[in-house]
Amino acid sequence: MVCEITELAKKLICIPSISPRDLGCQKILIKRLKSIGFQIQEINICDTKNFWAFRGTGKTLTFAGHTDVVSPGEEKIWKTSPFDPVIRNGILFGRGSSDMKGALAAMIIAAERFVSKFPNHQGRLSFLITSDEESSAVNGTLKVVEYLINKKDTIDYCIVGEPSSSQIVGDVIKNGRRGSITANVKIYGVQGHIAYPNLAENPIHKGLPVILKILSLKLDNGNSFFSPTSVNFSNIHAGSGSSNIIPSSLFFQFNFRFSTETSDKEIKLKIKDILDKSNLKYSIEWFLSGQPFLTKSGLLLDTVIQSVVYINHINPIISTNGGTSDGRFISLMNAQIVELGLLNNTIHKVNECVKISDLKALSLIYEDVMKKLLV
Repeated sequence: MVCEITELAKKLICIPSISPRDLGCQKILIKRLKSIGFQIQEINICDTKNFWAFRGTGKTLTFAGHTDVVSPGEEKIWKTSPFDPVIRNGILFGRGSSDMKGALAAMIIAAERFVSKFPNHQGRLSFLITSDEESSAVNGTLKVVEYLINKKDTIDYCIVGEPSSSQIVGDVIKNGRRGSITANVKIYGVQGHIAYPNLAENPIHKGLPVILKILSLKLDNGNSFFSPTSVNFSNIHAGSGSSNIIPSSLFFQFNFRFSTETSDKEIKLKIKDILDKSNLKYSIEWFLSGQPFLTKSGLLLDTVIQSVVYINHINPIISTNGGTSDGRFISLMNAQIVELGLLNNTIHKVNECVKISDLKALSLIYEDVMKKLLV
């Protein structure tokens, strides 16, 4: 069993599928799923590969994931070649081993074992796989969800295989994520010689009080599931580098991670109020990455907890911390969603790796969830 998962993971890691390219990963997965009776719908858009696979009818349990990976960065500082998977002391090294080709291998092998044992299972087992999760996420899971909604198809339960675990597989389960919205603001002034400030209008001086007001905003106190909404600045720029010119504009960018206690509309109104009251000439662009979503205690969350306890003998922490995931798109289908995957301590780093024993444990947990929900 361990050999099967490892060998499949290695086949996927060998393919340098830097987002949004797939380069053949999904062909490998589709071939295996077809061989055990899955129907496949490929939904490819521009340079993004997607597929929806399903077997059976009725209540639907979906495993969601992505075949794309982030760039390995400087390959010379890797101990092993990032796309030449190597096993050392029971650890598999390679880009995507944890995020998330290892989890994909665990899902597929779990499905193969499950179908072999329960060929006439109840309900519907399905996979939603994309190659556009690590980059723009424009033509990936969102487009598949839109396709399914247009077909009036449904997902009842969804496990996203993102690396959610901290120290032991299953020690953290994500049952939701905060929303994310980014603003690009430009404050306009009048360029001039720095020795004659009366003949110019410095946008930096005008913009700094605005930045401080935005940082002092307190939008909510969070709740029992989410931490309070937070704001952080990611970019500030003005001037050409010259020390004797007052610049004509100031650019700054900030991001809100918001809870279910605050809406993106409220955030926009608060920022507009600050900018308008500051009597500035400005422009602003908003980019909404995703709304907050939450799966409270219910059949899926309870089942996944039971499976983690049964296989790995630990009681998981239930959390909504971290960045966004494709769960934000699947939540549009009113599905129960959890994220459960491998350890996240080496993801996006050089020398990304996963323990073979963790691949085995995760696959057993996935298979147990299938059995509990579909048998």
